[in-house]
Amino acid sequence: MSFPDSTLAGAETMPARWPWRRWRSAWRRWSLWTVLVALVVSMLITLVWLAGRYEAVQVQDRLERDAANAVADIRTALNRNLQDLQALSSQADDLQEWRARAAEVLQVRREILRIEWRDARLRLQAFAETPYRPMQWEDGQRDDSQSHAQLTCANARRLNGPAYSSSYFQLLSEGLGSEMMEVCLPLSHNGRYEGFILATYSLQSILINQVSKNLSHSQEVSFTEPDGTRLALVGAAWRGTRVFTAQQILDLPGNMLMLRLDHWHRAPSVFPNVLTALVTTMSIALGTVLVILVRDNRRRLRAERDLGEALAFRKAMEDSLITGLRARDLKGRISYVNPAFCEMVGFTSEELLGLNFAPYWPPELSEEYHQRQLKRLAGKAPPSREGYESVFMRKDGTRFPVLIFEAPLISAQGRHTGWMSAFLDISQQRRMEELSRASQERLQATARLATVGEMASLLSHELTQPLMTIASYAAGSLNMLGHEPAGDNAGALRQQLQDLRTAMQRIAHQAERAGRVIKSVRDFVRRRDQSREQVHASELIDAVLPLVRMQARKLGVRVITQLDSDLPPVLCDPTMVEQVLLNLARNGTQAMDGVDTHPRELTLRVRHITTSAHASWLEFSVIDCGSGIDEAVAEQLFTPFFTTREEGMGLGLSLCRTVIEQHGGTLRHSPNLPRGTVFSFTLPAPPLN
Repeated sequence: MSFPDSTLAGAETMPARWPWRRWRSAWRRWSLWTVLVALVVSMLITLVWLAGRYEAVQVQDRLERDAANAVADIRTALNRNLQDLQALSSQADDLQEWRARAAEVLQVRREILRIEWRDARLRLQAFAETPYRPMQWEDGQRDDSQSHAQLTCANARRLNGPAYSSSYFQLLSEGLGSEMMEVCLPLSHNGRYEGFILATYSLQSILINQVSKNLSHSQEVSFTEPDGTRLALVGAAWRGTRVFTAQQILDLPGNMLMLRLDHWHRAPSVFPNVLTALVTTMSIALGTVLVILVRDNRRRLRAERDLGEALAFRKAMEDSLITGLRARDLKGRISYVNPAFCEMVGFTSEELLGLNFAPYWPPELSEEYHQRQLKRLAGKAPPSREGYESVFMRKDGTRFPVLIFEAPLISAQGRHTGWMSAFLDISQQRRMEELSRASQERLQATARLATVGEMASLLSHELTQPLMTIASYAAGSLNMLGHEPAGDNAGALRQQLQDLRTAMQRIAHQAERAGRVIKSVRDFVRRRDQSREQVHASELIDAVLPLVRMQARKLGVRVITQLDSDLPPVLCDPTMVEQVLLNLARNGTQAMDGVDTHPRELTLRVRHITTSAHASWLEFSVIDCGSGIDEAVAEQLFTPFFTTREEGMGLGLSLCRTVIEQHGGTLRHSPNLPRGTVFSFTLPAPPLN
């Protein structure tokens, strides 16, 4: 097999090109790493240099502050000493006392070596020396006109105030010496000089007493001349390889000193410390970042898995719900519907999502629903726990009732993003309610048929009293007819006939009342509308009052009536209300039978009660003075067939409460203090104008 020459040439040149490409790729990769390393090294060197520079700046700034504080302390001390010297001139006439006071100042101010009092011609009057550092003073030399003392006082006179001399060297014992400084304070009275106070300072003592206490072991403070010559030196117990210097001027009247503060610092060893710390910190940071990334990746994967499971679980719940769910944004567009809602209205989610109108609204109600939606979007939504009913239309046009609950849709950041609505199809519930209503009506009819026997007992119970009254009036009439009047007294005969006519009228009235009772009970059993009319409370009381008084007279009970004035009429069935009053009054009189109580009174009271502008009531109260009602009896007082009397049937109070409740009122009882019971019932009445 033969190959073209060009192919052979390419095969021969490929091995020669391949190392070049590998070298170029390696050079590019290593050049990038070199640049990265160079950048890191440059950054480290810059950081080291900046750290050293920052450290030197911090040391120098701190030293400048210390020097300024030292100058301030020295100036404060010198001013304080001037005040003490000024105080020595207050009793200058007594030399002994002046020396004693000057000695006290020297004991306190150790930087002052000598205090002199000179007259106006600078002649020495008295002096005092420090007890801490005795010195040999040559007074003749100090009295020389060119001495520092003379020159300083002359300068003080010229300045008309305290003046300081320039420093001078004073020999001490054992070949030692010290830099001294004089201060002269002129004494004047009425503009005339009377003398001078002259004090001698030791510059070394000033540094020791005012500055050294604030120095560190690596600091050194000194007084220098402007040319750098040191006059006094304190400190520098330890010296390093690098010194920082700060200078501050101590400007005094007549003299100027330079305060120099040196701080010895070790050579900057910050390079290996910063480099090691930086590398270690970067390594720890990289490792920490890697761990955090791995952990964050695991958490993210776990969160994604949990989110997927939560979404699947929520999707399964949404698919199994029979409650329709719908979400809308703040502009009214539908952003979410669940399968139950789609099945409820007959539209698919693709047909509903993104619409800002509802195709399931009935056309005849669409305008009303649109206005309601605008109110919801404006933030006027009802409470989420209170739903409201509406009517929807399925895709095939059928209507069905729904119960809607709406609540604001809040995002994770707490922002209101829309509205979430829940829908319940209550058509089946409506059918069940209709069936329940029909069943309830049948049960009520059955219950009323069951009360027929109870009504028969009521008739026998309620008609006993009217019939007994009829019998009593009839017997009285017969007695009156059989009684022969004495003589031919026509007036007495007419009176007897009148009484007989009255008795027969009452017999007729009670018979008519018995018929009305039977008719009312029959209407009650048959659930007919009872005939109600407007009746005044006085008429109801007057109708039952004769029967009440008849029974009360037999038991020795006094009947009292209390009616408010201007009582409005009530709309009621007079016969049934009279039976209630009669039954309660009869129970009240019987409660006082056989009870030793005083007074034996039965009170019938009617009051007008107004609870609001649209609610007005008449309260009828029957008050007795009997033994009261026990708590055990009060719990079953209105229970049918419960009675505490042997001849009672236990239906009176139960039927009374039924009658009052049918009129819209309430029947209740309460104790009458100090003894007895109050039975009260209310009937609705129009409010008074």
